[in-house]
Amino acid sequence: MFKPKSRPRRMRISEGIRSMVREISLSAKDFVYPIIVVPGEHVKKEIPSMPNCYQLSVENAVALAKKAYELGIPSVEIFGIPEYKDAIGSSAWDMNSPVQRAIKGIKETIPKLVIIADTCLCQYTTHGHCGKLCGEYVDNDATIELLCKVAVSQAAAGADMVAPADMMDGRIGEIRDALDKAGYINVSIMSYSVKYASAYYGPFRDAADSAPQFGDRSTYQMDPANVREAIKEVNLDIAEGADIIMVKPALSYLDIVRQVRDTIDYPVAVYNVSGEYAMIKAAAANGWIDEKRIVLETLTSMKRAGADIIITYHALDAAKWLKDLDMRTSCVNFCTFLHARLLPTY
Repeated sequence: MFKPKSRPRRMRISEGIRSMVREISLSAKDFVYPIIVVPGEHVKKEIPSMPNCYQLSVENAVALAKKAYELGIPSVEIFGIPEYKDAIGSSAWDMNSPVQRAIKGIKETIPKLVIIADTCLCQYTTHGHCGKLCGEYVDNDATIELLCKVAVSQAAAGADMVAPADMMDGRIGEIRDALDKAGYINVSIMSYSVKYASAYYGPFRDAADSAPQFGDRSTYQMDPANVREAIKEVNLDIAEGADIIMVKPALSYLDIVRQVRDTIDYPVAVYNVSGEYAMIKAAAANGWIDEKRIVLETLTSMKRAGADIIITYHALDAAKWLKDLDMRTSCVNFCTFLHARLLPTY
């Protein structure tokens, strides 16, 4: 009877051994939790297409950020719906807007929590596009001037990092200059460098009331078929001063994440977007999948592909599950160690 000398299964025989040789380690410290703030007080409105995610008034956003921090999540990203909209999205740099007030409140309450501000205009414009229009075309250079105002206002509110999400050409360099001139040299930039024109954003556009009123965003977001273009965008943003590079969406673009990771030495983030979240939630609600296992496997795949940072709506649940798993694994490893030490004495 054939007996192999090499038996990789030896390293899978128990949870204790599997944990010892595991190549990728997922942690709550890998996560950024997105929070959506809205005008008003005492608002906690569940988003129908994103179960267990909410539109929150500022005081509830601060409370949720505190909960995330207590779970070991080091960062939140703040999105918002303004009290008013206009053609250029001027409420995006209004210091009295929900986003700026939430940033200020979170920083005052949890100063060690890293606050990332989503720097875009789509939620703030009447037309839902990510910049200033010239007819039905988003004017690239005119939009950048507005984005600089947004970034500086977010830094003034207390953001540790701004995250330009618009995909305008050249905006990273201009935002960097604007932040530096305003005295915010230590506010970093996480660039949505590789942001595809994806159907996976659907639920978020409901959540943040940011769907375009006409057309789509294909003239500025990337074609999902393109790979080489992603590397070009990454290199341009790094040259302009980006500190962190993001790929969005995550799950259908893990090949892009790997190519970016293999190309650069900068931190790489992924955005596990609303559509990816909603699909898992819908399947779990129907009893078709084991939600916990699917979520942790999905997030692990993103880290395995090369992501250092994972922006995900699953962050709160995943942090709790990982804490429970760590406690059980520690117990198993301790018992295995104890058994090995005591066995020779019998």
